Amino acid sequence: MTPGALDGMVTPADAEALAAGVLPAGVERFVTGGAGSEITLAANRAAFDRLHLVPRVLADVSATSTTATLLADPAALPLAVAPMAYQRAVHPDGELAAARAAFTAGVPFTACTFSSTPVEDIAATGATVWFQLYWLRDRGLTKELLARAEAAGARALMLTVDTPYMGRRQADMRGAFTLPEGVSAVHFERGRDGVPRGARDGVSAIAAQTAGVVDPSLSWSDLDWLRDHTRLPLVLKGVLDPADADRAAAHGVDGIVVSNHGGRQLDGALPALDALPAVVDAVAGRSRILLDSGVRTGTDILKALALGASGVLVGRPVLWGLAAGGEAGVTRVLTLLREELENALALAGCPDPASAARLRTFRAQGGDLR
Repeated sequence: MTPGALDGMVTPADAEALAAGVLPAGVERFVTGGAGSEITLAANRAAFDRLHLVPRVLADVSATSTTATLLADPAALPLAVAPMAYQRAVHPDGELAAARAAFTAGVPFTACTFSSTPVEDIAATGATVWFQLYWLRDRGLTKELLARAEAAGARALMLTVDTPYMGRRQADMRGAFTLPEGVSAVHFERGRDGVPRGARDGVSAIAAQTAGVVDPSLSWSDLDWLRDHTRLPLVLKGVLDPADADRAAAHGVDGIVVSNHGGRQLDGALPALDALPAVVDAVAGRSRILLDSGVRTGTDILKALALGASGVLVGRPVLWGLAAGGEAGVTRVLTLLREELENALALAGCPDPASAARLRTFRAQGGDLR
């Protein structure tokens, strides 16, 4: 991809078309697709599209700032890179390129359990690193990963709680998706990562891996085990029900990510943005609230802030930028998100992300003004 193509991007969504032009069909489907009939995948975007902001005026936005505190540390944007597996399937530099871009942008990068680059190498980029954990059947390996993440300097632990099994991602099943040659889950010894070798008709290798190594018995009592084995702040990713959010806050979790896994788990699940207000109300300030699933623009970030989130996680646009241009592509995506957010904040009468919480919103379907 030529540098000129990246310069021609005017919104992060432009990276999707560029990525589609360079990714192998199976990998492109793996990145872009959702579960089932992709009802929730589409609903995530529809939720953002039907939410309208009521801007304020005479607010003096001659000097705006995008800095925010997501968990304990300040960030240049109210944004972190979401945990995403196997980024070397998208670009040879994989997680290293994306983490370097996150460092340049001044935002956290979330390293995944199923990363194709070791957490130690990711941390060496200088980026603020959060570590995402799947609850593994092998508790010894879980303890090892926690220790490695802490030793590498990770600043938070993000436990994914919405994946006892993988959603039925039909495109991956029909295409018998398997990992490209040379791409693997490097935090696992070869042969213990649960990935079938070679394509099998009607089977996604990633779904088979999840069934083999992820423990579906994860429950609330296991949070105590985690607390005993790590000093890192604990974030739960994949919460939609306010009752679960309330219980998580009562357990003392430091953060909650309101998420439906980008439409990749239960098809028909509530759009994350629609779930956000009730979660914010239930938590009542006891934990930081982040949002992912469907975030594509700076205005989307502003909408999440207006509904009470401290910030967002961005996933697919980062992978599209990575595919389109490696580190430069991710940097371009994050730069565009910053520019869009700066513009949206100013036009909404908000000098900084914290002031977005005073904005009123109007939902086109339902007509509720908050």
